[in-house]
Amino acid sequence: MGPREEDAGRTASILGLSDAHSLLGKVTIMSEKSANGVSRFAVELGVAALTGAFGIAVCYGSLDIGAGWTDMGPDAGYFPFYIGLLIVLGSLANIGHAFFKHRGTGEVFLDGARARVVASFLLPVAAFAAVSAWLGLYVGTALYIAATMLFQGRYKWWIAIPAGLGVSIFFFIVFEIGFQVPLLKGPVEAWFGIY
Repeated sequence: MGPREEDAGRTASILGLSDAHSLLGKVTIMSEKSANGVSRFAVELGVAALTGAFGIAVCYGSLDIGAGWTDMGPDAGYFPFYIGLLIVLGSLANIGHAFFKHRGTGEVFLDGARARVVASFLLPVAAFAAVSAWLGLYVGTALYIAATMLFQGRYKWWIAIPAGLGVSIFFFIVFEIGFQVPLLKGPVEAWFGIY
């Protein structure tokens, strides 16, 4: 066994994988340049276009409220206009950078394996947002922490459930009692008379 396999074995044991070969397989899959997936060039252009559109919206909104200089000083939109202009210029620089550095390289930004890793994080967060809107932040937080510990962290249920409840209770004490900032509550808190 070479040094690479030994390092992979240590990393695999830390991550809870059964053996080093499964880790090496995942590393190899994640680093290969395959023809399938979203190219880095397309992502760079897409993000630059979105930030550029945001900058244009800021400039447009600033012009509506006045972006000039008056006898009393700058209008309300003066500084936001130039911030929006800087965002647009930065976006144009990113587009130029993408054309010079990533065009035609074939570099893949997101392939199937990477998409699964992103989805394993993004879908629980989306579920947390949906549950929190329906049942409130405290219940949503307890469910999210417990489910993440159970399914992604592979903790036992008698550790995950009290941890989720503990985090929610801690947040309740900090926000509702300590800072006196009410957070979104749902029917469970109403059932307990916490409002």
